[in-house]
Amino acid sequence: MIPAQRRDLLLRELRGTGVLSVKELCEILDVSHMTVRRDIMTLEEEGRVRSVPGGVELASQVRSEPSYRDKSSVDVAEKRAMAGAAAALVGEGQTLYLDAGTTLGHLVPLLWNVTGLTVITNDLTTAASLTDHPDLTLFLIGGQIDRENRSSVGDIAAATVTEFNIDIAFVSTSSWDLNRGSTTPSRSKVAVKRAAMAAASSSVLVAGADKYGAFGTFKVAPLSGFSSVITDDRLADSSARAIREHGVHLEIAATPNENGDGETTPA
Repeated sequence: MIPAQRRDLLLRELRGTGVLSVKELCEILDVSHMTVRRDIMTLEEEGRVRSVPGGVELASQVRSEPSYRDKSSVDVAEKRAMAGAAAALVGEGQTLYLDAGTTLGHLVPLLWNVTGLTVITNDLTTAASLTDHPDLTLFLIGGQIDRENRSSVGDIAAATVTEFNIDIAFVSTSSWDLNRGSTTPSRSKVAVKRAAMAAASSSVLVAGADKYGAFGTFKVAPLSGFSSVITDDRLADSSARAIREHGVHLEIAATPNENGDGETTPA
């Protein structure tokens, strides 16, 4: 069986079960552990599967996003870890763009002791939280309001963002992978994200590992279009390795243990 046929068989088996371990695939395909790992890496680069600890699952399409309320209560420790890695990039006097999302919302309290900042955001909750910051210039981007996600979206919001010179744009995403980059099921969010990236000297994708391997209908940008990508330590080692081998600067923020220990692993 040639490699292409073997990978087709692997995909057929996954369509029937959804997820399989490397051991199960070795038995099904009658090949070595190393061969299965190579096949998984190839299919992952093509955006067709996603590595999980000990195995692989089919890539899934995101057709809608959960509400702000639903997102705010999940994966809090991982979001705080990623926010900490993002905060380490921020310096006094900078102009920042904070994209809408609960992960970047955890960056807000980490900015409280940074002086001279200018913050531009399309997130209504982030803007409200920063209103009382003692030394910060705040701009809330107008436009159509996405009530479920408490943010402004669309062409008016994007046009406003282009009026700024931004040092760092922190961009969120609902789905990402190596092949498709950052994607979204919402067309109205694309223009705002792209405008922020275009206006910024540096753009940083802040994306949870649980969203890796999923994809939305609309493309925002390839991973190579970001200065760096920050994710959490649930990302499979094989996925991290593949991303770095394609020249993407990846930082993995370690989720603190019960003692509060944790550190970011750079590329």
